[in-house]
Amino acid sequence: MMSLPSLAYGLGAAGLAWLGYKLLSRDDLAQFDFPLGRLASVDSPEDRLRSERAIKDISQRLRSSAASSSELSIKQRVPVMREAMETFFAEAEQQLVSTFSAVDAAGVPAEWVVAPGADADNNRRLIYIHGGAFFAGSPKSHRVITSKLSEITNSSVLAIDYRLMPEYSRRDCVEDCNTAYQWMLNNGSQGAKQATNILVAGDSAGGNLTLVLLALLRDSGGRAPNAAICLSPVTDCRFNSPSIFSNLRTDVMLKPLASRIVRVPRILLRLAARHLAKDNPSDPLISPLLGDLSNLPPTLVLASHDEILRDDGRRYVNKAVAAGSEAEFVYCINMPHVWPIFYPELPEAELAFAEVSAFLERHS
Repeated sequence: MMSLPSLAYGLGAAGLAWLGYKLLSRDDLAQFDFPLGRLASVDSPEDRLRSERAIKDISQRLRSSAASSSELSIKQRVPVMREAMETFFAEAEQQLVSTFSAVDAAGVPAEWVVAPGADADNNRRLIYIHGGAFFAGSPKSHRVITSKLSEITNSSVLAIDYRLMPEYSRRDCVEDCNTAYQWMLNNGSQGAKQATNILVAGDSAGGNLTLVLLALLRDSGGRAPNAAICLSPVTDCRFNSPSIFSNLRTDVMLKPLASRIVRVPRILLRLAARHLAKDNPSDPLISPLLGDLSNLPPTLVLASHDEILRDDGRRYVNKAVAAGSEAEFVYCINMPHVWPIFYPELPEAELAFAEVSAFLERHS
């Protein structure tokens, strides 16, 4: 028979475990789930039909990719995903008319992307931070986006090749972004010259690093960009956003990666997140949603209604607005994660770039 002290100890341990579970499970950001943001959609029946056909083709190509297997471990997935991202848009890249020039941005490998006729005065610059879950992607894998951004912003785009996990930590990623940004302030695609117009943009993991960079520049007193653009950013690395679970079936791109996440108890998920980032996922340097979002540059966030990171972007915008910063959340229906990368295949990709262009006309 269990002794009274042993019983008391057991009950106390169970109580502490239950309290820890409740604290970890508590969603203290649910207040920022509303408003929903602004829906952007194509109007013509022809565009809607073209979109439906494109989505079917994209979904098939994604399912056929070796990186889509949900059976791969993180260690196995890294080289497979890196190779897949480098080659997935090779056909679209052949149609691009921008120039791509390798450059050393104060020790950070990068490339200048310049559309025909863009940045004639060598003083308009945009730094682009690519996505890829922090462990894949490169300037090459995102040339469809960077080329289009150079065109619509009339800027030289500095696409950076920051250090990746798991070889390096998330703080190394942040350091590279800041280093390249500081270098870009005084160096353009045509040589040394101070920039008069500066933009920052990124997608997914790069959207996270974009938002971290904005707060870092504010806190250090550095020169802030005129505006920022984030495509489907991850903002809460604790995996707390409701859409991570509710949109798992509809996210054709991230489902293989996220399917393992939703099967893990949240207390273990926090430990896994800490291990992967080599840092505390509750630190605003890792999860920008959890930081002070006041006094930030105008920021546009675009996300798909059907992707798992939808609420990461929505919550960030609503919290930023509540803190007094200018921010907008725009979403499209039935789109894959970071759908602008499928330009011009998807009509909604063209629509997304039109939203970016209109936002920057108002804020930069």
